[in-house]
Amino acid sequence: MTMIKASKTSDITPGTLHKVSVDGKEILLINIDGSFFAMDNTCTHAGGSLSEGKLDGSTVICDWHGAQFDCKTGKLAKFPAKINDLMSYKVVVESDDVFVEV
Repeated sequence: MTMIKASKTSDITPGTLHKVSVDGKEILLINIDGSFFAMDNTCTHAGGSLSEGKLDGSTVICDWHGAQFDCKTGKLAKFPAKINDLMSYKVVVESDDVFVEV
């Protein structure tokens, strides 16, 4: 696995969803009160961009059909049907740089 610089901490304000491209993958970066998390940006239900969704605590809610994922683990938290979990990624913050392990 390789650590790749994905963003600056100042670009990801607390409580927001921030889409970046890392090593050819769309990754969603989340800042929850200064703790940073990363997971796939594409919903496994119908392919919606999770960066267009909402954050409720540590749950990302897809704007298309309401699938909910835990941003700390990428696991499906709530949806009427069984769909796949998302890949989550290790995040390291050094100074003002956010690195994602891919």
